[in-house]
Amino acid sequence: MKWGRDPKRLRIAVLCGGDSPEREVSLRSGRGVHRALLERGWNAELLEISGYDGLPQLLSSFDVVFDIIHGGAGEDGTVQLLLDLLGKPYVGSGPLASALAMDKYEAKRAFEARGIPTPRYALIEREKIDEGISLVKDSIDPPWIVKPRGEGSSVALHFAKSVDELEEAVREVAGGFGDVLVEEFIPGREITVGVLEGEKGLEALPPLELVPKGEGRLFDWEAKYTPGECEFICPARLSREEREAVEGAGKGAFLALGCRDLARVDIRLSSEGIPFVLEVNTLPGMTEMSTLPRMAAAAGITYGELVERLLLRAISRLP
Repeated sequence: MKWGRDPKRLRIAVLCGGDSPEREVSLRSGRGVHRALLERGWNAELLEISGYDGLPQLLSSFDVVFDIIHGGAGEDGTVQLLLDLLGKPYVGSGPLASALAMDKYEAKRAFEARGIPTPRYALIEREKIDEGISLVKDSIDPPWIVKPRGEGSSVALHFAKSVDELEEAVREVAGGFGDVLVEEFIPGREITVGVLEGEKGLEALPPLELVPKGEGRLFDWEAKYTPGECEFICPARLSREEREAVEGAGKGAFLALGCRDLARVDIRLSSEGIPFVLEVNTLPGMTEMSTLPRMAAAAGITYGELVERLLLRAISRLP
């Protein structure tokens, strides 16, 4: 860090809330981040927003922004582009990487271009549902995973075992969110790996295994945010070869999208030990149940240390 003045005198905005389906989780993340910064002596203010009108004026007096809005304009590159235009350093990836990660279809194309394994997939446009369902039936064997093209945090995730279930799920997701991504289901284990960027390059945190309660259940919204609905095993129960493969896939996905500072990479580890990258979250949750702080703790990094480390990354980009 080359900042010449006392960094603790900088005005830090912790930006959270927004208007996406992940608003409540973002508020919890923001409050946790704000509390941790205050405890470590930073001049931080919590900004809980419900929309984006007047945001430039709201942020005008702050030196650095800790954006922890999940989903929507706070994570898809819109706010990131605004902050770049305002000249405000911020935590997390830039506009392009944020937009790529939020667009599951474009992200998977980027993974393929880098040779990173990802489940077979098809994009169904909202205006071409019948045509898209026919394509899926002809090209991807059941069962299928159905989800919105541009949402995070397992929002509107469906598991379809039959054509009828596929059609119902696609129409439901399209009606609420627009274009739909359909993936092949990879039998195996649900693994996530945190990636942090520092002065020495990329660091993969100890991978975490997610075991939702209930046989055959996916790590959906309810399992993710309801206490007791999922078992978190960290470090994950992996052989040395599996761990290296998972960490390599996580770092590769981070680089493929051009991410910065932090990300969480969600993976299905097949029975053959192949890590299939599902998606990258550029602003993962920072709540008491979130996986990134759990993985950091397994690496010996406390919550407060993690928050401060991320803030210092943003501060280092001050003129």
